[in-house]
Amino acid sequence: MANSEKSDQEIERLPLTKAAQFLLDECRMVLPGIQCLFGFQLIVVFSTDFSTKLSVPEQHLHLLAIGLIAIAVALIMTPAAYHRQAGSRHVSKTLVRMSSRMLLASMVPLALSICIEFYLVAQVLLDHSLVPVFAIALLMVFALLWFVLPRVLIARG
Repeated sequence: MANSEKSDQEIERLPLTKAAQFLLDECRMVLPGIQCLFGFQLIVVFSTDFSTKLSVPEQHLHLLAIGLIAIAVALIMTPAAYHRQAGSRHVSKTLVRMSSRMLLASMVPLALSICIEFYLVAQVLLDHSLVPVFAIALLMVFALLWFVLPRVLIARG
């Protein structure tokens, strides 16, 4: 095995405090993007074209997407709320484990919401029978990149 291959597989154990800091930073990085999407989702409802370009079932889909984003926000903010209430001067394995799970869990409603919104926008712009296929394909991209690829890379060691 070449030296460059060995260095690619090096693993460094992080102290609990560092791991917690990385996780909380990751949550802080994702949150503004989610909040931005949430804001756009709320604004579009007040557009005059919202009720004319989207059917009532499509408007309900948009509401579902808003609900999913709200769930993603709640999940992504849970680690910080837990950390504050459990003692902001303490870091535990529970905090790191729970934060990891919440971050990963937030990605599911986030991906679903993005795909629903993609479907709605594509439906308005394309009005084509393949729009659901495009939305499902996008969901598969999220699933592959966010869940399958990391597991494959972890399994390879």
